[in-house]
Amino acid sequence: MSEQTDVLVVGGGPAGATAAALLARQGHRVRVLERERFPRYHIGESLLPSLLPVLDVLDAREAVEAHGFVRKTGAFYGWGGQEWSLGFDEPGRPAAYSFQVVRSEFDQLLLEHARAQGADVREETRAGRVTFDDDSGADSGAGSRADRTRRAVEASWRGRDGTEGRIRFGQLVDASGRAGLLARQLHTRRVHDVFRNVATWSYWRGAAPLAAAPSGATGVFSLPDHGWLWAIPLHDGTLSVGLVTDKRSFAQSRQTTGGSPQTVYEEAIARCPLLAGMLSGARQTAPLKIETDYSYVSEVFSGPGWFLAGDAACFLDPLLSTGVHLAMYSGLLAAASIGSVLRGEVEEDAARAFYQTAYRHAYERLLILVSAFYRIHDGRDAYFRRAQQLSRRDQAPLRLHESFLNIITGVEDLHDSRTDAVDAFLRTVRRPVNGRTPHGLAGHGTSDLLPLPTTPEQAAAGLHLSLRPHPRLTATSHPGGVVRPE
Repeated sequence: MSEQTDVLVVGGGPAGATAAALLARQGHRVRVLERERFPRYHIGESLLPSLLPVLDVLDAREAVEAHGFVRKTGAFYGWGGQEWSLGFDEPGRPAAYSFQVVRSEFDQLLLEHARAQGADVREETRAGRVTFDDDSGADSGAGSRADRTRRAVEASWRGRDGTEGRIRFGQLVDASGRAGLLARQLHTRRVHDVFRNVATWSYWRGAAPLAAAPSGATGVFSLPDHGWLWAIPLHDGTLSVGLVTDKRSFAQSRQTTGGSPQTVYEEAIARCPLLAGMLSGARQTAPLKIETDYSYVSEVFSGPGWFLAGDAACFLDPLLSTGVHLAMYSGLLAAASIGSVLRGEVEEDAARAFYQTAYRHAYERLLILVSAFYRIHDGRDAYFRRAQQLSRRDQAPLRLHESFLNIITGVEDLHDSRTDAVDAFLRTVRRPVNGRTPHGLAGHGTSDLLPLPTTPEQAAAGLHLSLRPHPRLTATSHPGGVVRPE
């Protein structure tokens, strides 16, 4: 006999914990299945200021503030032969700072907050196959694709101690991260042609601060021929230092240096004078970690009875530190959509259309921005910068025109469908802003490009987000009654 819950959340990371906390606080029965025991290690330590309003909605900001994480007041770029700082205290930004976090500690704070709000959190419990209405039990490719039109109703689970069972649910939030429980079962995930990269990173102790950078800033340094490096100061006294390069260049560097990823990593640092200077008196304190082919997207973000959140739906190159933002942003959107459906305020098809549109637009804006960033200083014809351009296959499913309108206001000539959208964006971000000298993204950061759809002007599928007294969907064009799909 299976158990029952209103909402099943698979994964206790930032996406799952955000959705679980918000839904449990509204009185819904929420079960969280997390395969690990927290705290557990995770990369993705640099947060954007756009997350602070989400922490406010969660009522979790006070706990994060009190924990002692490094306050990140900006970013420093040594990119394409130029150096510049970006401060978060400029007018129009949602906050003057964000945080550099040890993810094991930050994620545990969020998961414990979800538990305190009433979510039933089961750690060391792995979710298994999701069952759909009239599911025959077959798991063939064709059968899985057919499941996209059926309703998800039940999932199996297994504890690390060998216990197992099944749980039925009204709605499922798949926040299972790169494991991608549903995306893999339904065969909806594809890796981008762009960003087929390799990331290698470790931690250093005793590093000198970057003198020209804002307090607590992330340092981002492009390499002369291929790839880039990051440096993130953490409150435990370590510096997270990583290398990102394309797979071909990484393989060639391994051949040149004798085949060791550690040697490739050290040689890349040595070719970056700013970073090498920071690390001249430091020591590496952890073995090197490696990830490959980490940029992907699911063809759909929601279906009958289910929502993909965070990395389970999509993941981008880490250049602009958008991973945790997309995770918590999608957790908030999922909670608002599901809560509105469970209260009978919005029909499920309408809520799913809102979620698909709002989350997909946020992802597309960042996909375009990251691709454009790689090309802003492409003075030399390097393979790496060519490789990071959106291919026609990647551009084909995107609503590029709409995405650019959401990124940049007051841009001329975007109505010309014959103009290549990426080239139009590049011309725009190279322009001076408010009389400033052209540099970097011409004054454009990322935090102001990620607005929550909280006004009628930002509506998605005829709905926008209301945050108080709890996150819910509000009709833009339907003043009363249950909102139905348009």
